[in-house]
Amino acid sequence: MNQWLGIVVSFLLLGCTPIIATETTHVVQAPAKEVRGQNLPISAYATIAGRKFELEVAKTPQQQQIGLMYRTSLADNRGMLFVFESPQPTRFWMKNTLIPLDMIFLREGRVIEIAADVPPCKTTTCPTYGTDTEIDKVLELRSGMTAQIGLKVGDRVEIQYLN
Repeated sequence: MNQWLGIVVSFLLLGCTPIIATETTHVVQAPAKEVRGQNLPISAYATIAGRKFELEVAKTPQQQQIGLMYRTSLADNRGMLFVFESPQPTRFWMKNTLIPLDMIFLREGRVIEIAADVPPCKTTTCPTYGTDTEIDKVLELRSGMTAQIGLKVGDRVEIQYLN
């Protein structure tokens, strides 16, 4: 219908899902297909408060759709990075994500928002986490890691790509 015109949804992910919000926000369910977790190669490092984290970078839409879903653990020195082509308000949800996470919303290397200790979603209706401020990256770490390293809004996160 006409109400759907003008709605932009850049990512609908089955797991820890970025959802781009516009003036009228609708969450559209991704097609029902069986998807299992993924382990991507380490292709970047993040340096935060002197600590180095190995990052899987979800580059393709399919990799971003799967994200960290179905994973049962995430090492203290590991994370997943989502990179957006242009800055935009972004929201994530935890559908099919089995482990709690810290989500760090970044713009030009600076922390804009932190969603700490985000629990897995075990219902059909999942809350979203994010910011209405334009961001260009989201970094996911094991739950509790941002508190452990003392990360705060405004801090810098250095990302170094291997390729």
